[in-house]
Amino acid sequence: MSVRRFVSVYLLIAALLSSLCESQKNFACDRNDPATAKYTFCKVSLSYEARAKDLVSRLSLKEKVQQLVNKATGVPRLGVPPYEWWSEALHGVSNVGPGVRFNGTVPGATSFPAVLLTAASYNTSLWLKMGEVVSTEARAMHNVGLAGLTYWSPNINIFRDPRWGRGQETPGEDPLVVSKYAVNYVKGLQDVHDAGAKSRRLKVSSCCKHYTAYDLDSWKGIDRFHFDAKVTKQDLEDTYQPPFKSCVEEGDVSSVMCSYNRVNGIPTCADPNLLRGVIRGQWHLDGYIVSDCDSIEVYFDSIHYTKTREEAVALALRAGLNMNCGDFLGKYTENAVNQKKLNRSEVDEALIYNYIVLMRLGFFDGDPKLLPFGHLGPSDVCSKDHQILALEAAKQGIVLLENRGDLPLSKTAVKKLAIIGPNANATKVMISNYAGVPCKYTSPLQGMQKYIPKGVVYEPGCKDIKCGDQTLIAAAVKAASEADVTVLVVGLDQTVEAEGLDRVNLTLPGYQEKLVKDVTNAAKKTVVLVIMAAGPIDISFTKNLSKIRSVLWVGYPGEAGGDAIAQVIFGDYNPSGRLPETWYSQEFADKVPMTDMNMRPNSTSGFPGRSYRFYTGKPIYKFGHGLSYSSFSTFVLSAPSTIHIKPNPFLKLNKTASIDISMVNCQDLKVKIVIGVKNHGLRSGSHVVLVFWIPPESSKSPVGGGVPQTQLVAFERVEVGRSMTEKVTVEVDVCKGLSLVDTDGKRKLIPGNHKLVIGANSDQQIIHHLNVRLAGDSTVSL
Repeated sequence: MSVRRFVSVYLLIAALLSSLCESQKNFACDRNDPATAKYTFCKVSLSYEARAKDLVSRLSLKEKVQQLVNKATGVPRLGVPPYEWWSEALHGVSNVGPGVRFNGTVPGATSFPAVLLTAASYNTSLWLKMGEVVSTEARAMHNVGLAGLTYWSPNINIFRDPRWGRGQETPGEDPLVVSKYAVNYVKGLQDVHDAGAKSRRLKVSSCCKHYTAYDLDSWKGIDRFHFDAKVTKQDLEDTYQPPFKSCVEEGDVSSVMCSYNRVNGIPTCADPNLLRGVIRGQWHLDGYIVSDCDSIEVYFDSIHYTKTREEAVALALRAGLNMNCGDFLGKYTENAVNQKKLNRSEVDEALIYNYIVLMRLGFFDGDPKLLPFGHLGPSDVCSKDHQILALEAAKQGIVLLENRGDLPLSKTAVKKLAIIGPNANATKVMISNYAGVPCKYTSPLQGMQKYIPKGVVYEPGCKDIKCGDQTLIAAAVKAASEADVTVLVVGLDQTVEAEGLDRVNLTLPGYQEKLVKDVTNAAKKTVVLVIMAAGPIDISFTKNLSKIRSVLWVGYPGEAGGDAIAQVIFGDYNPSGRLPETWYSQEFADKVPMTDMNMRPNSTSGFPGRSYRFYTGKPIYKFGHGLSYSSFSTFVLSAPSTIHIKPNPFLKLNKTASIDISMVNCQDLKVKIVIGVKNHGLRSGSHVVLVFWIPPESSKSPVGGGVPQTQLVAFERVEVGRSMTEKVTVEVDVCKGLSLVDTDGKRKLIPGNHKLVIGANSDQQIIHHLNVRLAGDSTVSL
């Protein structure tokens, strides 16, 4: 090769490498580029808003509209690279969104359990720590060009109907639990602890979704793109909205995603009241509002909500949308401006909100490796501590539904164990949906083999989760007949419950019920039934199978699920999880259409209501149910017996049956209750203290009906050593927890005798009476 040719090849390779590096640059305002010094938007001493406004002022309309979509093109002439806004981190960094990818540098990330199982821990500090771990791994991957900084998680919709395919993504059916989960997970993702309150810096950006009243994907020919959720003001205020309000006001989330569905006739992504009015006006979101993917296109193409595409994008931006997952805003916003359907200032407003978030993330501060979190790298992903936390999360969430004394199993007495069922050797099933590539898997089979290395026999019993034929049941029956103990792992997977796929029935799929019956009848001794699924399953048939001595619900337990299940079964972990949703019978699915959004029962129509707060039927297992290998009791150490409602100083309250909370100084209106928890067992364990509220009997008239039977107002998890007693303090927000919502969607406090019930139905419950009075009616003051 000649020198000239060598030089030419060298220069070509250098140019290609330079181009590759440039295309992979994941930050703006490169300090090595002298041109950036003249840009105001690169000056870190200025406010985020001033910098964002400067950047937007430099863009042409054609450039602006291409930054309103998730695959933002960037502005090369200003040194602003392309940016992919769509990344997911529901229960670990995920490559479902195009902003994240795995390769040889980072082959996987820590995969925690599905959110529903983690919610069953009722452990706010765990939820916070999980968020911190996920954001650390996200930052580490960002530093090597494998991940973005904006994560469209968590899903904080209420698990309203047990058939919903995406219930697994949510923290359950209770507004308080979902709200607490949202606040803690968001804080774990976003908060920069050493930055100071005024810096507003973000570790990563979180997004609470899907706003609002979204909980139907595809059921009996009705899909989320066409569904119009008819929601009462009462249900909207006390069921569907509280998690989003908490996420914005308490969690300080930097993004909210609007949903596909309509609410009372209006697409959520085109509703100025829901977006500009509530999220930004009432709750004061400091961040951007993004559409679910292609939502604008959906309401134009699927339901023909507007006549033209330009009207569709103008409607969304004017309603308060700032970012489009999809390409509709990129394609039609420029035309909408030129057709006078939209002002340039409305485009600018959206961009400023978006850019402020990127600036809070440091995207415009230069090379991320030179900034806070720049020290993080591949070794911080799938670290030992992170994997231990994934195992701990699974163990804390597992719920012991039944135990007739056979669990935990003896590690020495069991010589031969049969593990049977379509989920008995599950791996990918355990990481649920919106999952990435896990660090590793431990299946239930592998977990059992760690305790009985040479005595475990495995039979699937079914070819897959749908269990469409009986051909493998005979082998499973034979294995059970020869084993000391049989562990049956049945349930669901993403072929039965998933995004875009709701269930019709609440029973086990196909021949799984027959598998359970035949195996149990053939078993020599104890049968342990393990339900690996998210949505509740009607397993009432097992009541007649005397050999099923214990039942566990394990959700989708994440990458370490097999170890978690085995450690609970063999007693190395004392179960403490509590159901975050009601387990209904099949009768509910037969009787109640999934499209009925009402929470409250209707005796005239025979509608039984939804969730533990309103359901009038008999469930298989109640919300909050969960057993332990220990026995716990609780008692009140201190609590007020009377609280005084003080009006705002400028208002005068008359004695009345109800008080609108807008007339009350709610800021310091809290009730602190100190509860003792005694462990009567010989094992250390955790106990979840659940505090429920029963409203006064006089409540129905002041709010126009629809009063909940009971409502969770506080919870706390506490570790108690064997034969020891610990105390735990819970705080009840009076205006949030002890208020009722009337038919106009207004919150009211009801004077009178309120009851606080400590403990779920599976606990030894105690009742504390609380007298709520107007100021001046009592000598006791809060």
